[in-house]
Parts: sequence; C-alpha cells; structure tokens
Amino acid sequence: MAGTEDPDLDRVFAALADPTRRAILTALLDGEASVSDLAEPFEISLAGVSKHLRILTLAGLVSQVRSGREKTCRLEPDAINAALIWMQGFGGFEGIDLDAVERILAGLIDDEDEAGDAGASGEARPPAGG
Repeated sequence: MAGTEDPDLDRVFAALADPTRRAILTALLDGEASVSDLAEPFEISLAGVSKHLRILTLAGLVSQVRSGREKTCRLEPDAINAALIWMQGFGGFEGIDLDAVERILAGLIDDEDEAGDAGASGEARPPAGG
C-alpha cells in the first residue's frame, strides 16, 4: 500500500518488538527510575540497557533527564497512541464490554454456589439444561 509509511510508527513498533524494552517500559509504569535501577534486573551490561533506552527514547516512548552523573528515565505513554490508532483500524480492539464480563462472572459464582449447595446437602443435582 503506497503512502502508508510512517517512520514514527515504525520506530514505536520496532521498540516494542524487543522483550527487554517491553520490560523496561513495564518497570517505568511504577514511575521514574535511574538507568542503573532499570538495569538491575537484567543480565546485560549497563551499556546494553543504555542502548535499549536509546531506542525507546528515539521512538518517543521514554524521556531521559540527566542530573549530574545520573540519568533519570520517564515513560511517555502518549507516544504509543499512534500504534493504538493504527491497530484500531483493524477492528476488534474496542473497549471491553464490562457488563458482559460481569454477567460471565456472576454465572460462574452462581454455578459454584449451586455446586457447593449440592455437596453440602448430599443431594445430586441434575445437569444444567436438561
């Protein structure tokens, strides 16, 4: 399809393609963190984490601020909007129908209550629907 190239969107998807970068983004959901704090759980060098952060920064998903010798990283969630809008074009990415989820959960709870009642009274219950 001609005319569908979007370098910003390409950078976001390329950044999200790597599990280490996704883990870094997940860690930043808790708030700002230093590069050394972000690097701690990984079995890669600080320089390796810095390369991942550079890619996330170029994609606009992370911002970095230097304070003295330390860099602090912050999640920039708005940068993912282009990817979300693009994916919504395929449909099936609409919001969750919370009423439907509630009905399903209520049905599961009712089924568990009925099973518990049958076990307590010692009476056999006929299967549902028949």
